[in-house]
Amino acid sequence: MIKKTLSALALACGVLFATTAMADGKVAVLGVQEALLSTKAAKQYREELKSELKTDQDRILELEMQAKKIRERLQKEGSSMSKDEADRARLQFQKAFEEYQRSSQQIQQKQAQKEQEFLEMMRPKMDAIIRELIDSNEYDIIIAKQATVYARKQHDITKRVVDMLNNR
Repeated sequence: MIKKTLSALALACGVLFATTAMADGKVAVLGVQEALLSTKAAKQYREELKSELKTDQDRILELEMQAKKIRERLQKEGSSMSKDEADRARLQFQKAFEEYQRSSQQIQQKQAQKEQEFLEMMRPKMDAIIRELIDSNEYDIIIAKQATVYARKQHDITKRVVDMLNNR
């Protein structure tokens, strides 16, 4: 009961604070990650990453095809195979599938790491643009778009930030 009351009180304070802040000053919402990933630089970075990972992607597709072939062979011919032959085919399938999973996981980790590096590289530019917008437009608050339930389109500065990033 106390937890519910405290949660309701915290929510009410948050709403009251947000309402008061909006009444007293200029407010904007910004999708930071959306802005960074919508830039020309991000698109170029994705293309470079795609070509860098092409060999790995091709290897994963090859492993997937190999595992599917073995599985289909086991399904079609499994009942007519000798026990040793069926065991070897199952082992081959298991190895191919494990290699597929391991390779897929590695490429996902590599991709996530590269995306994080890009975001970290772009963050100083983003911060400078945000500072510039705060100073030139006298914003009192810039709220993360993901933290808002609703905001009028006129308060969303994400596209403006993307344009500014593209021009630098």
